[in-house]
Amino acid sequence: MKIISRVPALAIASILFSTSAFAQTNSLDSRVRAEITPFKGKVFLYAKNLDTGRTYSYNGDERVRTASTIKIAVMIEVWSRIAEGKAKWSDELVLTKAARYAGSGILPELGDGLRLTLQDCVRLMMTLSDNTATNMVLDYLSTPTTLGTDAVNARMNLLGYKATRIMRRVGSGGDSEEGKKAEGKKFGLGSTSPHEMVDIMEKLERGEIVNAPAAKEMIELMKREQARYAIGRTIPGVTMASKYGALDALRSCVAILYTKQGRIAIAITVDDMPEVMWSVDNPGYILMSRLSEILIEGLAGSKSP
Repeated sequence: MKIISRVPALAIASILFSTSAFAQTNSLDSRVRAEITPFKGKVFLYAKNLDTGRTYSYNGDERVRTASTIKIAVMIEVWSRIAEGKAKWSDELVLTKAARYAGSGILPELGDGLRLTLQDCVRLMMTLSDNTATNMVLDYLSTPTTLGTDAVNARMNLLGYKATRIMRRVGSGGDSEEGKKAEGKKFGLGSTSPHEMVDIMEKLERGEIVNAPAAKEMIELMKREQARYAIGRTIPGVTMASKYGALDALRSCVAILYTKQGRIAIAITVDDMPEVMWSVDNPGYILMSRLSEILIEGLAGSKSP
């Protein structure tokens, strides 16, 4: 008697999907590596389609220097204080020489004694990456017993993030407990991993940090960042919530791109670039732009069955 084996249709569909998903992932990995291989520097990235759950990682769990992307953590601490009734957006901060630090932002060009609200400073910190505004916010978050930097780290720890830490104020001073350690000092301003940054962005997008209204406000603020040099550079018509960071040998960017293929959260850091180039055409920016295009296309697709 001939025995006929019947495989359930659902099982066949699952096998076909798995085969297709593997092929897509393998193709995405090949394309990403083809872009990275000739690049002069180290690359770390993690990306996730928030609508399908598909992910891609290339050194995504490695701990990296943040430069200004650590300001996302500072922003979260401020919104948390507001929600807890420990701060008000109308609270006044005063520009002083002690807070000044050059680089990105407008406040270094303005006179001492300028009075701004907490809300003003947070907006400058996130939309213009203003370093002086960031120091003013960190000073505001400090208490007689706890530095603002330690408060930010405690918040990240409470949220379950172990790699994301701020080490000091921008420039110098206000060293956190982790920033005083030899391990912390090598990261400069802050540390994170691309995976953690994508997870933070996903939780903000889903309203799971502080509370839903606060998380939405943070995402809306990040949509107003006044730069688009890296992720999403060549697709200006696509809405993006982002934060950039830059040092001599490093460029970093964290973003959610609201594409037709889904909400794509991406965090990319490039470091150890041999040439210092303070230009919008920095090779790190160009690489991140190309990688974001590849990731958007490569992470499109259906949810897993």
